[in-house]
Amino acid sequence: MTIVATAAGWAMEGLEAAGVVVILAGAVVTTGALARDLMGGETEEAYLRYRRRFGRAILVGLELLVAADIIGTVVAPLDLGTVAALGLVVLIRTMLSLSIEVEINGRWPWRMRDGGR
Repeated sequence: MTIVATAAGWAMEGLEAAGVVVILAGAVVTTGALARDLMGGETEEAYLRYRRRFGRAILVGLELLVAADIIGTVVAPLDLGTVAALGLVVLIRTMLSLSIEVEINGRWPWRMRDGGR
């Protein structure tokens, strides 16, 4: 294995670990904030804030996981099956990111904030 492939493998594993840590930390922190908000008497607004905050943590984690997948193309042997599997994983994670973005903000990411055309 070349030094580039070795470094890419380490980078991929590091990004995968970082993605998982970000999602888990987001779950813990946002759930703690939800509990604090609920004890303060807020219910509906607390739930909406929780969804936004946790959704953002998931998005950041997914971005790191997609970056790891892209770097994984350097390490993986390039045959049709590997490329197809990697492409499918990136597609699924990208679609998940888009759906979470729409769920959080109520609009497509490429739409302007004021509901532009």
